[in-house]
Amino acid sequence: MSTITLAAACTTTADPPGSNPSSAAPTTAAAGVDPTGQPSPSASGPATIPTSAFVELPPELRKSPRRTVPVEEALPKLCGNEFGTGGRQVTAAAAMTVTYKKADDDPSNTPQGMVHQTIFTFGGTGATDYMARLRTDLAACPSFQHDGSRATAKSEALPGVGDEALLLTLTWPATSIGGEHTGGNETSQIAVARVDTVVTVFDDQGWEGSSGNPAILDRVVRDGVRTIDTWQR
Repeated sequence: MSTITLAAACTTTADPPGSNPSSAAPTTAAAGVDPTGQPSPSASGPATIPTSAFVELPPELRKSPRRTVPVEEALPKLCGNEFGTGGRQVTAAAAMTVTYKKADDDPSNTPQGMVHQTIFTFGGTGATDYMARLRTDLAACPSFQHDGSRATAKSEALPGVGDEALLLTLTWPATSIGGEHTGGNETSQIAVARVDTVVTVFDDQGWEGSSGNPAILDRVVRDGVRTIDTWQR
């Protein structure tokens, strides 16, 4: 079974710097080692996250193949580092990005957007603790700075997905290529789901700052959770 590069989960003390997509040879992470390199005595989850654990789009929606990215690049940033784990009870972490298009688009057209998917595996109660902490952090971040404008964030439960799931809708003023406000809004969504001791984060980003596609994200989230459930069996 193939595996993808495992990047360290972010800490909660500072926003991690951005980095370029990884093209390094696949590696694996040792079970029970947190991102600081210190053993986690409570870790008991899978030691590696295979490529097959990540969602893949159907051919008609796939603009380009999945690619590995560092976890710190894939995780969304709002008021702070709400989606980081702090390394508590994390046994493995990895991320991939898939670029999507409209089903009827000409292959030469620009993509419609991309979805970054991050997967964390936890030991003990780490996965449920992560979801509880995330709800608290999101409640404290109703708005944030987004590309020079003020964006709002609204979270709600996402029923029927995994053991528990959240859907976050982000809204910000639309601008022209020159940066002028056009009077409309752009939106995108982030979904987070827990499947037993695994948490996955999906961040949908429209191409070049445009709105994401809620219908595609919904499909990705539900397919992604089923993929993780299959991997865990």
